[in-house]
Amino acid sequence: MIRVLIAALALTAAAAPVAAQTVPAPAGSGTRLEVAATGEVTRVPDIVRINAGVVTQAPTAVEAIRQNGARMERVRAALRRAGVAERDIQTSAISLQPDYRYQENRPPVLTGYRASNEVNVRFRDIAGSGPILDALVAEGANQINGPNLGIDRPEAALDEARTRALANARARAELYARTLEMRVKRILYVSEAGAMPPPMPMEMRMNAQAADATRIVPGEQVLSVTLTVGFELE
Repeated sequence: MIRVLIAALALTAAAAPVAAQTVPAPAGSGTRLEVAATGEVTRVPDIVRINAGVVTQAPTAVEAIRQNGARMERVRAALRRAGVAERDIQTSAISLQPDYRYQENRPPVLTGYRASNEVNVRFRDIAGSGPILDALVAEGANQINGPNLGIDRPEAALDEARTRALANARARAELYARTLEMRVKRILYVSEAGAMPPPMPMEMRMNAQAADATRIVPGEQVLSVTLTVGFELE
């Protein structure tokens, strides 16, 4: 989406205040043109983030925690055997809650306790992450959410998007200048509105009894940068 604002620059007017992220332009005698333009690039995701957890139920809180800890350790061991580094495994939630049975016109009856332990896992080998998830289920993981696909180091791709955004802004400025029978004299300022390398959430359904291995397909991800560029026309 392109936004255009054209205004005559008065020779004697005082400089107007500008946003903090915008470089103020010196006074000029031409016409000011402001263009907002977006540059986009596509990349194949190279990292996937998944939340995996273990939920256990037992008559006592101590037993629920004990069973949960034992099963979660098997899950962690499976991740380590698969080559997942410790820095890519992070505990995200631990909880212990009582379970009650409810009946009409009767007070709740405590039936046991539910323990939960979840970890966020980063897989740097997307192709090999599906079989690892199957192994986690086999080792006791009964709660898996994700995956979120992303670019591990997006800086170079975002710089390419910035270059494209600036080229798009310049092309639009040239178009308006020709239409007005003018020419682009110089760039007055550049302001970056946002760089967006969003993760790609995907719904994943897993069945511990399925014969086929889980597969994660990375596809492509769009990274974009939007710039607001001020030009002086003459």
